[in-house]
Amino acid sequence: MSIYDELGVRRIINANATLTRLGGSIMPPEVLAAMQEAADWFVDLDELHMRVGEKLAELTHNEAAYVATGAAAGIVLAVAACAARGDRERMMRLPDTSGMKNEALVFKSHRNGYDHAIRNAGLKIVEIGDGTVCTPAELEAAINDRTAVLVWFQGAMTGRGDLPLAQVIEICAIQGVPVIVDAAAQLPPLENLWQFTQMGAACAIFSGGKDLRGPQSTGLVVGKKWLIEAMRPLGNPNQGLGRPMKVGKEEMVGLLAAVKRYMSLDHAARRARDERIVAEWCRALNTRPGVCARRSFPNEAGQPLPRCEVILDDTARLTREALMAALMAGEPAISVAAADERGIFLNPMTLSDEEVGIVQARLLELL
Repeated sequence: MSIYDELGVRRIINANATLTRLGGSIMPPEVLAAMQEAADWFVDLDELHMRVGEKLAELTHNEAAYVATGAAAGIVLAVAACAARGDRERMMRLPDTSGMKNEALVFKSHRNGYDHAIRNAGLKIVEIGDGTVCTPAELEAAINDRTAVLVWFQGAMTGRGDLPLAQVIEICAIQGVPVIVDAAAQLPPLENLWQFTQMGAACAIFSGGKDLRGPQSTGLVVGKKWLIEAMRPLGNPNQGLGRPMKVGKEEMVGLLAAVKRYMSLDHAARRARDERIVAEWCRALNTRPGVCARRSFPNEAGQPLPRCEVILDDTARLTREALMAALMAGEPAISVAAADERGIFLNPMTLSDEEVGIVQARLLELL
């Protein structure tokens, strides 16, 4: 009996995405082995944090790196560091940002639930643009003596109502405003680990528990040394704003192992595998009445990987809602993403080869 059987928790085949609510990803053996080894000893946590950060920076071609408790915590600490700028008295007052630069610029079209992390640090969000368009002059006018940082959310919302990131970084640099890139789900491509910072962003923040397949409770912050050093006193094991956002020795070492593994993967072969799976799903599902299955690219997070979009017309055996409910009611349960009122998305990136076949067989049976 597994621990999930003991607890009465159903196991799920994830054909949806690397979603936090589904546990992100499955950690590979080398990550679990590193975490087990780390769990066997006491260490100085500050020293470990420093050494892991140095190694992560080296691997990802950055000046510095930091392990946070998820990408959202990385945003909290990074924007707080931009406000306090290493001043101890200010750091101890956070999230009270009175007397500091305490405004964070965010494009209106980028607003989303994750920007709570900015307000958690005590900063006020100032929107740029009207949600559909923004001019360079509007960005320049929004910058004032209270502006601490601009937070850029990279993903599906990018490219509408904003400006090109390179231009944003250039305008902000003239005024001395650092740009933080939330790139939580922006792996692949591998090059994103250094592309944003090489463009001039102060840091880029990635989820450790999505495509990196590290511990779900980790986030990877890579960027300029001044910013990472200003973040360290705010986080565990130090007292202050980030003390509740505790990263254990096991998670630090686990994320390092995950990044090492990710850097060594054959990413072209991985993309080719996903393309083959999507093509086979399309071929098989298009044999069912009322079904149109087609390749969708990129995926929901804007990653350069394919999904299969399955569209159901009025002659299909099930509606979208009935199909999704039947998939989740089966054993094991299968989670898929809703496409629109008539369709679903199937994502191969989180599936083992065996699970790919299970998903296809279940859909063929139901449809």
